[in-house]
Formats: sequence, structure tokens, C-alpha cells
Amino acid sequence: MAFLPFFAQAQGNVPTVRLTATYYDEEKGEMTETEGDFGGQAPLTATFHANPTGMEGFTPTYEWHFRMANETSDFMVRYEEDTEYTFTRAGITRVTLYANLGTDTLTIDSTSINVTISESKLTFPNAFSPNGDGRNEVFKAKEYQSLVEFHAYIFNRWGHKLYEWTNPAEGWDGTSGGKAVKEGVYFVLVKAKGADGREYNIRKDVNLLRGYTDSTNN
Repeated sequence: MAFLPFFAQAQGNVPTVRLTATYYDEEKGEMTETEGDFGGQAPLTATFHANPTGMEGFTPTYEWHFRMANETSDFMVRYEEDTEYTFTRAGITRVTLYANLGTDTLTIDSTSINVTISESKLTFPNAFSPNGDGRNEVFKAKEYQSLVEFHAYIFNRWGHKLYEWTNPAEGWDGTSGGKAVKEGVYFVLVKAKGADGREYNIRKDVNLLRGYTDSTNN
């Protein structure tokens, strides 16, 4: 809802703005539009809409104010009807819209949207088994969350780089140059940075077990 300027009411117009946001909801697996608070892991891109109505005869301007919940000043102000922003910082960001009709100001009452970005997380397993049984075929992050930077490398025991990737959702399938490497111990180096400022520098052995299957384990 919004406060209506007196002169706008006198002219019979009902100028309003309605703050909504569109973003990709990971739990639902689809684009979602909301008027309420939302969140997720970084990077999270959202488009904020003013949804103006009753603006005939006016030339409205808009102000989008972005502020962290624990801070006293905005870190960004934008001037457009709709605006898109990618959240890369952990914590709660309050997004508030102001619409100006000239000499009077139409302001959002209490419908600012809070966007919560989770703290980062990154762990890797010690082994994988690319043997074609459909289980544990790719060496990749066991869990990850709110990463704004990511780069991983695989080396053999002589220090030769076999593979690298920059998407935490992807990983190594146990090949190099299109050919399967031998079963054995390899080395992974991961450099990453979280939305909360945490830096990851993971160095560990990777056991490639081609002969391992569920029946072997049993």
C-alpha cells in the first residue's frame, strides 16, 4: 500500500506502487514472484518491480534503496521503474522503494522487502568411483552454499594439472584429455570465497577407486 498525495486524490487519480520481486526459488525449482521477504544462497539475482498504477497525467520517478540490516546508510541507490541486482553478501538486505510524482512523494508504507543471503559452506569428499555404476561417478563438492568465487584443480602425484573447473556444481569425471586416468591417489586444490567473506583454500588427496562398487562394499 502507499500514501496518496492530496492533490492526486483531488484529481480523481489513485496513483499507487506495489513492490514485488522476481527471483529463482531453488526449493521450488522455478522463477517466483513475491511481495514478501525471501532469500537463498549467493549469488542470488532478483528483479524488483514498482508495479505503478493510476499514473496517468503524472511523470513519476523512482528510488530504490539497498541497505544491510546492521548498517545505518544505503550501500546503493538506483533510479528506474524496475531494477535488477545480484546479491553476493551474506546477511539481510532491506530493499525499499520511493516513488515521486513531482512536488509530492508517494512512499511505500511498510512493504520493504528483506532479502536474506545465507552464510557460505564448502566441503569435499575424500574419494569417488567412476566405474559406470551410476553412483559417485564425479568428484565434486559434497556440499556448497553462497560461494561468489570458485576454482578447483586436479593434479597427479607429479604435480601435473589434469583438470580444472569453476562451477561448484560440476566436478572431475576421472579423465584427462578425454582418456580415463589410472586408479590411484590424486590431489585437489580448491580456492573459493563465500558471500560472508570467508576464504577457502582446500588441499587434499583424492582417491580414485574404479574397482569399488556397492557389491564390493557388501
